[in-house]
Amino acid sequence: MRPQPEPSAQANTFPKKSIRQTEQRKAVFDALMARTDHPSAVEVFMRVKYRMPSISLATVYNCLETLTASGLVRTVNHEREPSRYCANLQEHAHLFCSDCGSITDIPLHTPMPPEQIWNLPQGVTIAQQEVSFRGLCSVCNSASQDQAHPLKPTVVSSGAN
Repeated sequence: MRPQPEPSAQANTFPKKSIRQTEQRKAVFDALMARTDHPSAVEVFMRVKYRMPSISLATVYNCLETLTASGLVRTVNHEREPSRYCANLQEHAHLFCSDCGSITDIPLHTPMPPEQIWNLPQGVTIAQQEVSFRGLCSVCNSASQDQAHPLKPTVVSSGAN
């Protein structure tokens, strides 16, 4: 079983932006802020339904769409998998674990404009950058290291000659 991620360091309060704060939006936002594991809409629904039994999956999708459109959360897409949601609004990349499927935030050492990092074609303007890595998370990497270098088996003698 994978260890549960630490709660987000960001404040767990619904920001006062240009959207109306409803009980459902706050519950969805709180579910995203409580953990840093980039849940799918169905996973958010299961977390919120536990506290708010009357909420529907359609309402969760609508809340996620509103929170994303208002810039309070980000959508994270990976290949053909369902969209996942990220409440971390700082510039960062994502590591997609090819073994367990987890998504890990990778913060920048020093934030820089894309023009200083990438060799952009002339005349291009970057509005938003999304950087992703594929590999193994620390838990899966440790497990694969342990399997690659197993301990020498102990020889047990039966005592019979």
